[in-house]
Amino acid sequence: MASKLSPRMNEGEIWAFVRDGHTGIFTTLRQDGMPIAMPMWYCCIGRDIYMQTRGRKLQRIKNDPRASFLVETGDRWAELVAVHLTGRAEHLSPDSDLQAEFATEMDRKYRAFRGSGTDGPDMPAEAAEYYAKQMQGLVRFAVEGRILNWDNSKMMA
Repeated sequence: MASKLSPRMNEGEIWAFVRDGHTGIFTTLRQDGMPIAMPMWYCCIGRDIYMQTRGRKLQRIKNDPRASFLVETGDRWAELVAVHLTGRAEHLSPDSDLQAEFATEMDRKYRAFRGSGTDGPDMPAEAAEYYAKQMQGLVRFAVEGRILNWDNSKMMA
């Protein structure tokens, strides 16, 4: 008899996990096709992922908008949970409403880690100023196609 156990998450579980994840791995493509994967803080607005970034990532997105985004957690097999998304990235010139929504959601997610909360270390003022000047753009990652996902804890039933 075949087992009914499956590590697959439903759509609600997928988006709750992505929305609440801490760090995503955003992969863009160099001109020669070589993938470059970088950790990013991000937020979800609807079913799109938004990140603020700078420099070469923006150039790679301009050259080829194909990208992927991975959110994962777990140290042991039974704890492994991951969602891998493929889609297209776009460098935006956001309107003030989108910029405000992005800022509000990023603050909600990362307040303690930025030093404005009580349980996170303070970011030195010089570092905060550097990053504020360097962040050149808001990126929207729009999911296209199949979403790969698994939650190994579901196999423990």
